[in-house]
Amino acid sequence: MIKRQVLIARPATGRACYFICMTAHFSSPRENVLQLGLREGMKVADFGSGSGHYARAAAAIVGHGGKVYAIDVQEDVLKHLKLNSHEHHQRIIETIWGDIEKPGGTHLRDASLDAVILGNTLFQIDNRDGLLAEMKRVLKSGGKFMLIDWAGSYGGMGPMPGRVVPEHEAEAFFINGGFHKVKSFRAGPHHYGVIFTAP
Repeated sequence: MIKRQVLIARPATGRACYFICMTAHFSSPRENVLQLGLREGMKVADFGSGSGHYARAAAAIVGHGGKVYAIDVQEDVLKHLKLNSHEHHQRIIETIWGDIEKPGGTHLRDASLDAVILGNTLFQIDNRDGLLAEMKRVLKSGGKFMLIDWAGSYGGMGPMPGRVVPEHEAEAFFINGGFHKVKSFRAGPHHYGVIFTAP
């Protein structure tokens, strides 16, 4: 099991930014990514990639014929991701300093992705409508979307109680936004997982 916890940094804008560090019991990105059904050659984006555990797990599947875009608002975290990625993965993972909450904020082309991963990020999002619009813009029709998020606060190990997004609320948001639910799965002892397809 990977050990990590959420740390919070507040930039000059006053908006909280979150990144992941290796300290608390966590779910397994490798196991969770298998739920997505990725194949060699696919193009995938890890929205709010943090230190890149999901990006690296996806890179191991899509291989050199594919591409994984690790996107985060924190440039320093992306530099850390690149430095700590295996040389084999460095040619597959492309880091992008961008804002997943703004249409066009990922700097990716329209309908260019086979899949999007949103791992431990939804609870941090202030502009959910902006996130939804950007996901719909970059995903191909029928493209896959995997949501992983905290099922609770767990005494401070996870997000603050007021930031937790319950699974039913998350599902309703994306379904109302046009996505189709494929399945739910247990993403670890403290997390839920849901697979959707894009409209």
